[in-house]
Amino acid sequence: MPRIEEAKILIISTHGFEQSELEFPRDQLRANGATVHVATLDGKAIKGWEGSDWGREAEADTQISRVGAGEYDALVIPGGQINPDLLRVEPDVLKLVRDFHDTGKTIAAVCHAPWVLVEAGIVKGREMTSYTSIKTDVKNAGAHWVDREVVADNGIVTSRQPEDLKAFVSKIVEEIEEGTHERQAA
Repeated sequence: MPRIEEAKILIISTHGFEQSELEFPRDQLRANGATVHVATLDGKAIKGWEGSDWGREAEADTQISRVGAGEYDALVIPGGQINPDLLRVEPDVLKLVRDFHDTGKTIAAVCHAPWVLVEAGIVKGREMTSYTSIKTDVKNAGAHWVDREVVADNGIVTSRQPEDLKAFVSKIVEEIEEGTHERQAA
């Protein structure tokens, strides 16, 4: 069971991430002592979405196709409408999510990011939450959707929206410190 100070966490994202949903977890997990890397589709900086317009850039540490689940203790996927919609059609992203799942590592998705988990085929039978507008998508994929600020089901952490980020980060820390989770392969 890794302590958060010893944990390595990967955030995957592309353009159009909800600004706070990348920055808050990244900064809070680093403040807790974790090593946090941001991976993007091309390994370059990405631009966030804040309010009704483009926001700030987030620097990338690496490219999604160059990382593996074996290098990290947890995977975090920020939401927003644009980011997860673009990520869920990328084969490298889906393989990476399945690898994190199959090795029992913590996976955390907020807002619209559960779309990526749906596409990866890892939500059936799980209790989950999400932004309300994708509730039907999550339910149709076989998850039991609930309206709570944060839900953890066997190391898969989901949250609804930016107002839930404090609880989201706390639950990520808790799940990482529990260690790996026994799951059937996706």
